[in-house]
Amino acid sequence: MQYDLQNRKVLVTGGARGIGRLLALGAAHRGARVAIWDIDAAAAERVSREIHRTGAAAEAFGVDVADRTAVKAAAQSTGEIDVLINNAGVVTGKKLLEAQEDEIERTFQVNVHSLYWVTRAFLGGMVERGHGTVVTVASAAGLVGVARQTDYSASKFAAFGFAESLRAELAKDSTGVNSLVVCPSYTSTGMFDGVRTRFPLLLPILRPETVAKRALDCIERGESQLVMPRLARTIPVARAMPVRIFDRTMNFFGVNTSMDGFRGRATRPADRAEQPDGLTKELK
Repeated sequence: MQYDLQNRKVLVTGGARGIGRLLALGAAHRGARVAIWDIDAAAAERVSREIHRTGAAAEAFGVDVADRTAVKAAAQSTGEIDVLINNAGVVTGKKLLEAQEDEIERTFQVNVHSLYWVTRAFLGGMVERGHGTVVTVASAAGLVGVARQTDYSASKFAAFGFAESLRAELAKDSTGVNSLVVCPSYTSTGMFDGVRTRFPLLLPILRPETVAKRALDCIERGESQLVMPRLARTIPVARAMPVRIFDRTMNFFGVNTSMDGFRGRATRPADRAEQPDGLTKELK
């Protein structure tokens, strides 16, 4: 089911930086009108101005997607959309006994609950019009549990299940609306600064430009699932192994030591920089 982004209206949550920002820029370069939601209203406005300077249309909203009331109000202001990209996410990177209770709650509020509040705000209109796409940006950590990610991995398992169940519902009712789940492994946006991979050729730290472009391509092709890198696609098959062998396999690939050097995102000028011309072409 092809779904050209030309002249569509695309909403990106968490669209002020990282993959979200690149998704917003990439959608605009493909001819979409873009709405950017982010808890950092000033940063969202900067991305909107970047898009305006390319001659495309964009608007920015400061929204805490974990707040149901704020989501409803922002949805009224945003209006009808064709493509919803649920991209907003947070990570603590802490062991279970080190994470604060409010940090754990916030992880689920942003990474899981917001999927329901934001999608419910726009899905009815998509179904009425008989077309649209709901994109859930989950993670490869939604396919396998990772040490120091008891909250994050669990939230992304939930996000994966949300997208899959939604896909089944929408198909069963012949709505014409697609559900796409995107599951990248570690990506060099700053959110996972400090993580390491034992086998960079097999399990590379992904480039955010590549993830954004592949996700936009999948939207336009009407696909339902994107897992990156390729090796991560074997995880569901590997689960057929006995648990002890599965765990040893994940340990061999360094999955459970990958977070040992985790620092997380710091405020960096690169998050706010404009895209060079070459990157603009790469996102098309």
